[in-house]
Amino acid sequence: MNLEIFFEIHQGLPREGPGDFESTQKAYSQLTDLPSQPLILDLGCGPGMQSFHLLELSNGKIIAVDNHQPFLEQLHQEAVRKGVRDRLEIVNADMSALNFDHNSFDVIWAEGSAYSIGFKNALRSWKLFLKEQGYLAVTEISWMNSNPPEELKQFWAEEYPQMQEIESNLTLINQAGYRLVDYFVLPESAWWVNYYTPLEQKLITLSQKYKDDVEKLAVIELHQREIDLYRQYSTYYGYVFYLLQV
Repeated sequence: MNLEIFFEIHQGLPREGPGDFESTQKAYSQLTDLPSQPLILDLGCGPGMQSFHLLELSNGKIIAVDNHQPFLEQLHQEAVRKGVRDRLEIVNADMSALNFDHNSFDVIWAEGSAYSIGFKNALRSWKLFLKEQGYLAVTEISWMNSNPPEELKQFWAEEYPQMQEIESNLTLINQAGYRLVDYFVLPESAWWVNYYTPLEQKLITLSQKYKDDVEKLAVIELHQREIDLYRQYSTYYGYVFYLLQV
């Protein structure tokens, strides 16, 4: 994929994946064994909408990690504007090669980012950084129906072949040694309001800008196809918030 157009598509969006304040709040409220000022690692933070939600919901400090510097600059500017820069550490790092002390975080938060290294791998590799009784709060795109339409199955077989049904993910969670606190499906509005709706508007603009560039148009059209498939088949899959404790 042409990364130049990929990042142009995604730059400036409110979020880099499905999510909303209500879902973040619901998830955080179930992490009941936290200290008064928890240390939270926000992995794949993107421009950081959920980082600000966590700052609002907790009295803790957040270390926000992403490997795309423009997202981090957007996060920094917004943190300064909101006056919360003192509670937010911003780190450019690869989620598959984290350089933090083991057993150091009360919470690892990962909204829509585990897929980038695979859910199974994320469960195992991130666990090392959690304190005893620490939490992993992670959203993962999951099948909610075992018989999806063929065109949908083919699309996700190419885009994310590791996508599993919820029960299969629960098995992976158990095998990785976590206690399941809860899980819930994000509402459809969490896909649209801060993600697909602004993304689709941007695709319209960029398809005109690059109407004569076949390579860039292909990436734009792939994003549009993803949106169209969700619009048609949202009952078959969704993002699931899995709340886990070590």
